Amino acid sequence: MKKQKTEKTNVMRIIEQHKLPYESHDYSQSGAISGMEVVKALGQQPGQMFKTLVTQGASKSYYVFMVPVDGELHLKKAAKAVGEKSIAMIKSKELLPLTGYIHGGCSPIGMKKQFRTTIHHTAQDYPTIFFSGGKIGCQIEMSLSDLQTIVPVECADIIEQKDSDY
Repeated sequence: MKKQKTEKTNVMRIIEQHKLPYESHDYSQSGAISGMEVVKALGQQPGQMFKTLVTQGASKSYYVFMVPVDGELHLKKAAKAVGEKSIAMIKSKELLPLTGYIHGGCSPIGMKKQFRTTIHHTAQDYPTIFFSGGKIGCQIEMSLSDLQTIVPVECADIIEQKDSDY
């Protein structure tokens, strides 16, 4: 039986240039839009799937933060992690010219310019993590250590504390 051919994204090409293992997951037919909908569509754990957020510090430098899809970036913790006085999310319209990605398809791999990248430390708890494959409808699954081979990713506590029901 022939495997369905998936359209390669720039993210996949970069990973393959580094000869690293990864798996791509297509959810384009699911109608999923939000991070939690993507989690359900792919049958994964919310803490294992990360959204990529782009911010600007008081110094005017840009930073990338990766947080679990069920979490929210804590701006003060994030600023402290990168040594900034404060940071703010960039506007959606600034994302494409700055990174080459649209809102909902932003990946830490393959941005026009490499920005300092920080992931929430819980990423270390999983054998693999999920993040955008560079377009809406595509997630990449790979180990954090392999991602760090391509993008210098630091780990820090950068999310709001969640109220736990467990």
